[in-house]
Amino acid sequence: MEHNISLPVTSVTALLLGALILWLTLKVVKMRRLHKVVLGDNDNRDMAKAIRGHANAVETIPMSLILMGLSELAGAWTSWLALLACGLIIGRGLHARYFTAPGTHFKFRYYGMLTTVIVQVNLLLTLGLTLIL
Repeated sequence: MEHNISLPVTSVTALLLGALILWLTLKVVKMRRLHKVVLGDNDNRDMAKAIRGHANAVETIPMSLILMGLSELAGAWTSWLALLACGLIIGRGLHARYFTAPGTHFKFRYYGMLTTVIVQVNLLLTLGLTLIL
């Protein structure tokens, strides 16, 4: 069966980051079962950290994918979008590592978020410039 993907960069990025969100979700579910927490974090720091790591991914990834997809549809340079996609995947991966691996240095969170914000700014500029040029 042949598939004609009109948004190859966005599709691959969504596939990988969707898997990351699923992994973060499963980590939270596992912790909820382990600590018998149905709602909230029960004042458990590890639980709160896992919840925030998941929430941050859910807060940042969708808009990034929307901007990327719209840029790709508008005809932005594919190689540039692929570079931004790599940055986004690396940034989100670094960020997720901090929130899921105990003892991980805070710099993973910092550089993960910094990379994510840099990519998002570039996606905004890319879409804006692609639409006006």
